[in-house]
Amino acid sequence: MREARSGQRRAPRALRRALTAGIALTTAVSLAGCAESQRGAGGGEGGTLTFGAAGAPDLFDPFYASDGETFRITRQITEGLVGFKPGTADVEPELATGWEETPDGKTWTFDLREGVKFHDGTDFNADAVCKNFERWYHQTGAGQNNALSYYWIENFGGFADGEKPSLYESCEAPDPTTAVINLTRATSKFPDMLGLPSFSMQSPAAMEKYNANDVKAQGDSFVYPEYARSHPTGTGPFEFESYDQSNGSIKLVRNENYWGDKAKVGELIFRIIPDETVRKQELESGSIDAYDFPNPADIKSLRDSGNEVKVRDPFNIMYLGITQKNNPALRDLRVRKALAHAVDKQTLVKANLPEGAKAATQFYPESVDGYADDVQRYEHDPAKAKQLLAEAGQQDLTVNFYWPTQVTRPYMPDPRGIYNALAEDLKEAGIEVKPVSKPWNGGYIDDVDNSKADLFLLGWTGDYNTPDNFIGTFFGTTTNRFYTEASPWGAELADRLKKADGEPDETKRNEMYQDINRDLMSKYLPAIPLSHSPPAIVTSPRVQGLVTSPLTAEEFASVSVSDQ
Repeated sequence: MREARSGQRRAPRALRRALTAGIALTTAVSLAGCAESQRGAGGGEGGTLTFGAAGAPDLFDPFYASDGETFRITRQITEGLVGFKPGTADVEPELATGWEETPDGKTWTFDLREGVKFHDGTDFNADAVCKNFERWYHQTGAGQNNALSYYWIENFGGFADGEKPSLYESCEAPDPTTAVINLTRATSKFPDMLGLPSFSMQSPAAMEKYNANDVKAQGDSFVYPEYARSHPTGTGPFEFESYDQSNGSIKLVRNENYWGDKAKVGELIFRIIPDETVRKQELESGSIDAYDFPNPADIKSLRDSGNEVKVRDPFNIMYLGITQKNNPALRDLRVRKALAHAVDKQTLVKANLPEGAKAATQFYPESVDGYADDVQRYEHDPAKAKQLLAEAGQQDLTVNFYWPTQVTRPYMPDPRGIYNALAEDLKEAGIEVKPVSKPWNGGYIDDVDNSKADLFLLGWTGDYNTPDNFIGTFFGTTTNRFYTEASPWGAELADRLKKADGEPDETKRNEMYQDINRDLMSKYLPAIPLSHSPPAIVTSPRVQGLVTSPLTAEEFASVSVSDQ
């Protein structure tokens, strides 16, 4: 996830792999030469960094997690075979120093970093890699629940004893520094997906000691084992120390035996402060040093007070979703094109989104492979919208328009304001709008998923830098928020996305995705891409060294906190 900044195109994957091989060789040499001076020696500077978290983590085992607050913490504790270059969304070596794939894209050989220890003192090696993969693949009972193993199911598919096929086939450890992962098919997502926190490496010894797989369903929730509650054990620059639920405080401490540059602070504290206004007050009082997603309306006052507001590169998409199930008019492509012409994206971006936001022409940022520069564009043209509606016999079109309350998303900082702007655009084109607002976790997502909304606001922040992580997630199945059996394009599009994801030749795959993006905007138009929005993070003047991530996946080992 990194170095592909907005406005820049990412290097072709084949070139990136060659660069990765070079990085691996250089890294191996440089690590051997400077382990004493830069990586193995030279401790941190001490002190404490306190971060104001918007919510409580569900647990501390990243494999069973799917929420950002858990990942924000476990990302400091655990590491994956691959990581993401700081400040970008591009993959780079982490616990692996390099990798090779076979021409069919099914067998991947990873060269592993030597001398790495888990926090419990056990060795990270190829056997540990295979035990992690086998743990994920052999989940049983509650462990196969989509709410627990969400990222495995989304990326790898089924389990060893399940009916659904799995992308994963096997893992081999021919020697301690070589791990071979065998897949059942090629996919454009590999190895990038291994940078997700859910697929980070954890100590097999600690997981066995604290019964990591002993998770049980209890009604609509789960009971987690001791490992997930208080013993997460990775290789990262911070170690887990405690979670005081009485005051909502999670404490991590510096890993003094870390293989890389040691963390610059001795302690990393996460304080759970759900109210954004309170987080701002706590920052201004000096009780916390940083927090995420400040209200855009507060940015000027925060900066005027001497704080630093860092704006991440946008790696997301907000779109106006169109459900075709209940409203037959929306099955007509002319009607969907009329909606696209009705929307004034440029004004929306300027009036309702943070500085640096951009109007979107397709369903992912231009830094992702397969982006097409020549897609059909829909300029704001109410007269053209009315003409298309008339041609379709829908001059009196009425739609229900869902928008969420009690939520702020990186791509959607002000749902009410965004809804109001779009509703006015639609009314200007002669479309009657019936608003429906519901809490994000109080009916909104359920209604959208169950196709009750004609139009709806939704979006996505990329997990990693591949086309399938965006448009494959949105449109890769016929059981999605947009498709209805009355619209045969759904099955066709899903099949094309599957073939593109499975194409091992990078050049051909990118051409396939470009063709899909062109047709998404002209032939299918299942939704209307609106904008890419840069989410912000704020730090006090005492904080130095924070490198922001377009994936909102900051790592805090580089951060120091001054006494002033």
